[in-house]
Amino acid sequence: MATNVIDIQLVHHPIAARIEPFANLPIGSGGGECVFLGRTRQETNLDLGTLIRLDYEAYESMATATLRALAESAAGRFDCLAIRVHHALGEVPPGEVSVLVQVVCAHRDEAFKACRFLIDELKANVPIWKREQWELGSSWAAGQVVKA
Repeated sequence: MATNVIDIQLVHHPIAARIEPFANLPIGSGGGECVFLGRTRQETNLDLGTLIRLDYEAYESMATATLRALAESAAGRFDCLAIRVHHALGEVPPGEVSVLVQVVCAHRDEAFKACRFLIDELKANVPIWKREQWELGSSWAAGQVVKA
């Protein structure tokens, strides 16, 4: 089966936590749909206090191209009918959604595998960086701490 839809977006706000159906899919073609929502956790750092928000930055044109390439790879590898990957840029406070990965395949096993592949590859290879803003300072996701 060919992929009918690949929807890649970088948006400058938290992602809406509602799941939208894919348009233009033949009725009954997708037996498995898997959705992953990545939310900002409420955390406390012993040195920096409570997490206020995450700030995401990206090399946008490269991030979009890399996400599209990953989606095309997943589509071929897992026989996906539709793929949606949306990622927030800018501020994302606790409880809000930073990333949405949604996959439709003919069967559930492929949908689960494709969804995991996409989120894991996104985290490892897409030029999007996460800065944690705490009460008393900030740190990059890699752990470098910058005191306020």
